[in-house]
Amino acid sequence: MDKETIIVTGGAGFIGSEVVRQLIQSGECSVVNIDKLTYAGNLKSLASIEDSDDYRFCQIDICDKDQLREEVFRSRPTRIMHLAAESHVDRSIDGPDDFIRTNIIGTYNLLEVSREYFSGLSGEEAELFRFHHVSTDEVYGSLGETGLFTEETPYRPNSPYSASKASSDQLVRAWYKTYGMPALISNCSNNYGPYQYPEKLIPLVIHKALAGDPIPIYGRGENIRDWLYVGDHARALQTIIKNGEPGQVYNVGGKNEMTNLQVVATICGMLDDLRPLHDGESYEDQIEFVTDRPGHDMRYAIDASKIERTLKWSPAETFESGIKKTIEWYLSNQIWCESVTQKYSGKRLGVLA
Repeated sequence: MDKETIIVTGGAGFIGSEVVRQLIQSGECSVVNIDKLTYAGNLKSLASIEDSDDYRFCQIDICDKDQLREEVFRSRPTRIMHLAAESHVDRSIDGPDDFIRTNIIGTYNLLEVSREYFSGLSGEEAELFRFHHVSTDEVYGSLGETGLFTEETPYRPNSPYSASKASSDQLVRAWYKTYGMPALISNCSNNYGPYQYPEKLIPLVIHKALAGDPIPIYGRGENIRDWLYVGDHARALQTIIKNGEPGQVYNVGGKNEMTNLQVVATICGMLDDLRPLHDGESYEDQIEFVTDRPGHDMRYAIDASKIERTLKWSPAETFESGIKKTIEWYLSNQIWCESVTQKYSGKRLGVLA
């Protein structure tokens, strides 16, 4: 066969753009990037590969089934990696409609178009085809002080965002069971790294710190997350789409459990070294505790032993090495940061009246 084609939905987003960059840089495939270009999608994140003969961008809303079908049949992909989603919990609290529409109806549309396409394949093309749905650990709900999320953990979503992703996961599972769609699901822990939109914790902290603004921490900052460097996650997703078994779920985590307060303090400490303030002041002086998020899950932690054992993937970055790379990237890419923050008000979202 000629060089295979992979469709990546949401390829202009934070995780999707990292996946697209890695795929193109590998030289092993052609990539079709399908993205609606919402506020969080940014083609400047793909500037390094946009002129590649192996890359093509299509501005399509996955809720537009006809356009989606036309592009899938035109591209004739060997694999589809589905990352397009509304993903910010606070926004889902303020306005769940977009989350229901994109994450559930959009995923349904993509599944149906993919099923129609797959049914016309035969031989090697049918054998190679895979549909990979990229999801989140938030579908599992909240952990206590101990324990880890495994692939068998029951779903207990607690926000409109996580509920919409849980719904899309179940659709993918049903299409595998009912129609024989060669589909896989992965659920990941909190991602961080270059090109992340500043509404998320780590880029928000960096942005607020450098601007001299108060750095908001929800509650007392005691909520715990497992942090995964986006480059490691993108490698995991490629491993799953190439070597994963249809019908399986793979949890992807970074083995970096930290409280939000620890994360913020680490960032402030590194900024103190890399971009010191005057008169010995610390960025930690800007920390401000604010009203907690409604329904804020206390702890997430991923057991990634299955993907490590069966697919031989493991994270390369510790939190310390990954966060240093992340901060240095933001400090060196102020043009990208300024272009993004022009559209970002910094206003607190997800606060119930």
